[in-house]
Amino acid sequence: MTEQPDTSVRDLADIPSVEVISRAAVMLMSSAAEKLGLADEDPDTSPRRDLDEARRVITALAGLVTASVEYLGPHAGPIREGLQSLQRAFREASAHPDAPGKGPGEKYTGPVH
Repeated sequence: MTEQPDTSVRDLADIPSVEVISRAAVMLMSSAAEKLGLADEDPDTSPRRDLDEARRVITALAGLVTASVEYLGPHAGPIREGLQSLQRAFREASAHPDAPGKGPGEKYTGPVH
């Protein structure tokens, strides 16, 4: 029995860096949205809502986006908009919102209102 290579798996060396960065950003965005409870009908009562975890993921996303924006080309705009939407959603979900510039990732992006 001969094993056939799995053609659905790509070698990381063959994937352009912009695709790797974009996929990582999308994964972080999805995680943040889940942790904000945005996947549920009522985010306020979501059993998955965890603002501490959301803060960490949003901050990591902000660092990635800020560090790689020059390489993202046309992908930069939509990814930045997604990040800002998550930052605003975090602020709205917080019982005691952070001061401007102190929210998740804002040390990298600047204040988000």
